[in-house]
Amino acid sequence: MALSSSEIKTAYPLPVYNFRVEIAGVAVAFSEVSGLSISLESTTYKESPTAAGKVGPTVMYMPSQRSAVNVTLKKGLVRTHSLATLYAWISSTRINQVDKKDIYVRLMNEEGAAVISWKVANAFPTKLDVPSFDANSNEVAIESMELMADFVTVEEAKGA
Repeated sequence: MALSSSEIKTAYPLPVYNFRVEIAGVAVAFSEVSGLSISLESTTYKESPTAAGKVGPTVMYMPSQRSAVNVTLKKGLVRTHSLATLYAWISSTRINQVDKKDIYVRLMNEEGAAVISWKVANAFPTKLDVPSFDANSNEVAIESMELMADFVTVEEAKGA
């Protein structure tokens, strides 16, 4: 059964390799993004039984507050770009001036248009890892930054 191109666009899963990351509106090339999750804490409520003959408390579990989001961004170490992008941001926290930024991770289609976007709200850096150094390796130097944020929202692009 042959499918049309519009059916393929709506019925098939999107590949994860074509994405763009924007930090405060500036596109930054990352090789990996992980930790985009939405989770809620739960609260346990116990109430005494009201029905005759029922023994023990009634236990209910309800969602409560949103959990904090921990996102990890990894990229190749590039002279001038890495210092200006990641190191300058995490260094600003040393003087207790936290610069919270909104980050967008956009999954792109084959034409380069955003299909689905994840907004990471009020993110700030908590850790910057420099690459591991090994004289026996010829791998690319990868740095990673861990961020904490308030929440993640998801939106689908219209007409994509």
